[in-house]
Amino acid sequence: MDGDPAGPRHDWLDSAAGPVVRPYAVTGGRVRPSSAAFDLLAFVVAGLPENADGQAYLQPEHRRIIGLAQQPVSVADLAADLDLALGVVRVLLGDLLAAGLIALYEPPASANHPHDDILKAVVNGLRAL
Repeated sequence: MDGDPAGPRHDWLDSAAGPVVRPYAVTGGRVRPSSAAFDLLAFVVAGLPENADGQAYLQPEHRRIIGLAQQPVSVADLAADLDLALGVVRVLLGDLLAAGLIALYEPPASANHPHDDILKAVVNGLRAL
């Protein structure tokens, strides 16, 4: 068997993609952010930490978020750029927000919601078509 690679075969290693890590392993099994809920359209900006030496505990994913957030970036864009599930990115952002390494800017809530009567009239008009 000359075509077989030497050494043991591992199920967690994909020769085309490299090591495969499950999302729950990245978040330590957590499914909700510890500090805040993150809207998809919220903007994240990396702040300057008071103690730059204190970043030794950060995971590679945390470091990538900080690198990508040097300019304002939305939570949805971060998830796409990191190629991670949105829930995982929200948990990681919660860690960074609690550590004071990022700032979060929520989109302003729309105060000009249409009145319920207008919405009902639109729905009734559409049904009449």
